[in-house]
Amino acid sequence: MTGRTTVIIGAGIAGLATAALLAREGHDVLVLEKNARVGGRAGLIERDGFRFDTGPSWYLMPRVFDHFFEMLGTTTEEQLDLVHLRPGYRVFSEPAPDGSRIEPLTIPLGRSRVSDTFNRVEPGSAPRLRQYLSSARRTTELAERYFLYNPFTRPGSLAHGEVLSGLPKLTGLLTTSLEQYAARQFSDPVLRQVLGYPAVFLGTNPADAPAMYHLMSALDLDTGVQYPMGGFWSIVERLEELARAAGARIVTNAEVVRIETRSTRHTTRRTALPRRRGREVSGVVWRDAEGREHTASADIVVSGADLHHTETRLLPPEQQSYPERWWRRRTSGPGAVIAMLGVRGSLEALPHHSLLFTRDWHENFDAIFGDDARIPDPASIYVCKPSATDPTVAPADHENLFVLIPVPADTEIGSGGPDGTGADRVERAVDAAIDQIADWAGIPDLRERIVVRESLGPADFATDYFSWRGGMLGPAHILSQSAMFRAQNASKKIDGLYYAGATTAPGVGVPMCLISAEIVLKRIRGDHSAGPLPTPAAAASASADR
Repeated sequence: MTGRTTVIIGAGIAGLATAALLAREGHDVLVLEKNARVGGRAGLIERDGFRFDTGPSWYLMPRVFDHFFEMLGTTTEEQLDLVHLRPGYRVFSEPAPDGSRIEPLTIPLGRSRVSDTFNRVEPGSAPRLRQYLSSARRTTELAERYFLYNPFTRPGSLAHGEVLSGLPKLTGLLTTSLEQYAARQFSDPVLRQVLGYPAVFLGTNPADAPAMYHLMSALDLDTGVQYPMGGFWSIVERLEELARAAGARIVTNAEVVRIETRSTRHTTRRTALPRRRGREVSGVVWRDAEGREHTASADIVVSGADLHHTETRLLPPEQQSYPERWWRRRTSGPGAVIAMLGVRGSLEALPHHSLLFTRDWHENFDAIFGDDARIPDPASIYVCKPSATDPTVAPADHENLFVLIPVPADTEIGSGGPDGTGADRVERAVDAAIDQIADWAGIPDLRERIVVRESLGPADFATDYFSWRGGMLGPAHILSQSAMFRAQNASKKIDGLYYAGATTAPGVGVPMCLISAEIVLKRIRGDHSAGPLPTPAAAASASADR
């Protein structure tokens, strides 16, 4: 497996993960990152003693992290300092028109405590929740064994007894929406929202997400919510260090402007990669910070960049597997207005994670995903206060707030900026969110206590990450854009060109990006298996047993 020269486009989570796996495999790996810093959407802003994660902030699917680190010969315990959050999160509901309010719903740590909480809100619901979470756990195990790590390169990869015997239930989960599935079992609107909101982490409307994604509830309601001390930037740092330690070279301020290919008719490959398509990658052309162009030769190119950008900007039309007309038939996930606020004094009402839910759930999502797209007012928003757990993210006697406002994926909403200098629509959305948090969480002087304010808008995602339509996540996880129906991890027209990251399979989120890196490794190896690869320790143990 040695002797292959591999160029990876982008040093986001997927790019770094792929670099680490392939360098460990023996590839000569060069990673080219257009920005001055690695991390991609998992970025960082440091200002006046505050350290803001600009992207992911909810640690999901811990077994995926465990497996990935084991693939690199280490462990999660060695790489990350994880703590369980107590409570997991809190839900604030929109006040009624007459001013009456629903008591905030606090989701504790531990399945039994969560069951008690549901039962207090909706008497008699505890047994139904236990069944719901048991189903979520079984579905998670099924997904990990047969779907998430599956390159779908063999028709029979799903022809397993466990899948076939569970086909009636699986069909029901795929043809029923997550919203309908929760509504059949719970009547309280807030509990339904708690079970439906994970769809937003998958970039879609709960009314459009397949009920199979109820597996997400096993992550926060069953096993509990964790946080990596140092924030998600600590994960980026560990991935970068592991990639470099394996031998990968990482160059920043290096924007790839073209993927180079050649005909396979008159070439002799130095490697054992198969040739099927008449053209193969030969390298990339990249531009440095001074505007000078360079060529990097390669046997393999892996793009961790946005798939739309890779296909429609880095390849000529005749070499595109997913041309512009293909994207016109796709459904984007939401865009985002993000506010990062440094606040003087404590904010006791807000735990580490908070969700603010509007009463008119359908109106909120219709504003984001409907034909008459607009910024919701009010919006269902997410607030992270990492300073509740991590004293390193804010100065003493201050709080760090990350506020996510889902909006349509529309670059015309504009960019953000420091201290209210962003585009008008972005800053008005931030102002509305600040007032909403102040009102719903009972912090009337919140605005006056803000000492640092930074914002991001959809145009920033387009500029910084070449994000399709300025979306924050990628294509939404509706049924037609999930699993084998999602854009897969290899070019259909060019040998040696692969894709990793949130915009390809298996989907959005940090864990999915780690899995996408492993799927690329599988494809390069010619491995068609459906589940996670054996880790080095497991392989060594199996060899010793033989």
